[in-house]
Amino acid sequence: MSKLYIVPTPIGNLEDMTFRAVRVLKEVDTILAEDTRTSGKLLKHFEIGTQMQSHHMHNEHKMVTRLVERLKSGESIALISDAGTPAISDPGFLLTRACIENDIEVECLPGATAFVPALVNSGLPNDKFVFEGFLPIKKGRQTRMELLAEEKRTIIFYESPHKLLKTLTQFAEHFGADRKISVSRELTKLYEETVRGTVKEVLAHFQNKPPKGEFVLVVEGKK
Repeated sequence: MSKLYIVPTPIGNLEDMTFRAVRVLKEVDTILAEDTRTSGKLLKHFEIGTQMQSHHMHNEHKMVTRLVERLKSGESIALISDAGTPAISDPGFLLTRACIENDIEVECLPGATAFVPALVNSGLPNDKFVFEGFLPIKKGRQTRMELLAEEKRTIIFYESPHKLLKTLTQFAEHFGADRKISVSRELTKLYEETVRGTVKEVLAHFQNKPPKGEFVLVVEGKK
């Protein structure tokens, strides 16, 4: 039966790949990969010989109609990203929505994603939270910060190393230098690190220690 499988892949540690994910990737007709070079290393490690096709933010709009046609014809397709769960700050939403609109079954496997361990590991309230992903780079960034300054739930962001200091500085301006924050980097990898404290303290830490790796920022909500 044709089906779209959304398959999470490890965010660093290959041991986080599930048995089910390996089986599905071996059984489908095609794997859609964000970067076939990156995913090729993963597939080789797990001896997965299924053909891959490139599917990323620059071509996903053009591919959706054709992929839906292929699924309707009986193909089974798996979607993976470079790391983590597809559609979470990665391509995947457009194809998933198109499949649902065309009555094509979609199955998302549970698996690795960066924000959940960062949230649980933060020590901040996790019964209610807001996932923001990446903040706007320019347009709308300040407006978004001003709105989030009033948010009472724990807030989660993704950030790159070269923007981390700028973002923490803006957090101090909009949220307050004494707002609690937990910053995790390189989750599941050899140099995994979580720094907790006030925005001011964490900013000082990374001013003295140049940021490296991918970051998840977990910010306390307004009290």
